[in-house]
Amino acid sequence: MCFHYSLTKEKAEIEIQLQASWSDDWEPVYHADGFRFERMPVITQEDPSRIQMFHWGLIPHWVKGRANADKLRAQTLNARMETIFEKPSFRSSITHHRCLVIADGFFEWMDFQKKKYPHYVYLEGHPLFCFAGIHAAWTDRDTGEHVQSFSIITTEANPMMARIHNLKQRMPVILGAAERDRWLSPGLSPEDIRTLCMPFPESGMQYHTISKRISSRTGDSNVPETIEPVSYPELVFA
Repeated sequence: MCFHYSLTKEKAEIEIQLQASWSDDWEPVYHADGFRFERMPVITQEDPSRIQMFHWGLIPHWVKGRANADKLRAQTLNARMETIFEKPSFRSSITHHRCLVIADGFFEWMDFQKKKYPHYVYLEGHPLFCFAGIHAAWTDRDTGEHVQSFSIITTEANPMMARIHNLKQRMPVILGAAERDRWLSPGLSPEDIRTLCMPFPESGMQYHTISKRISSRTGDSNVPETIEPVSYPELVFA
């Protein structure tokens, strides 16, 4: 799955590479934790020239009450490609409300001898990239608050990710530069969408192990040190 990712690029670089602009302030994020339901930048198919800040954890428009919304969004950080057209939470968004979730790396844990080892995964050369995402708008009828939210689509792991994320063997859908515009195009058929959601080739990916500070409950993990390489000699035999 994908519950943790990074976007360490500066605002100007993001705007230039994606040919989109935003009015919000931006500071690089070294660790976005999905279970904090943070606001992170996305580009929607409805407004592809603008970068917007949406909450991670999709809340469909039909959810009633804040308690139900808070409960559901912990279950909608990711949307499985295999069932996305069937799940009530996702089937409207995948057809009509697709988005790009902007990132430059993500985190997964390897299970080895009953211990978990965090890995930082990114594309070769560590460029900016985009996850395939979906989004939704929800209004709290009690307060009038309007919430824009998103989910990251996942698929089966490629061989590299199967070794790293060796229990679930999943990975987020990463869209290449040539695929981003197509993902935002209206009128895609379910087959078109499934074709775009294939596992990214491992030949274009890199990774390294990192400190377990990312899982600390007391320290701040949203710092550059979180993504720095840390070696674990025991993993040589993993």
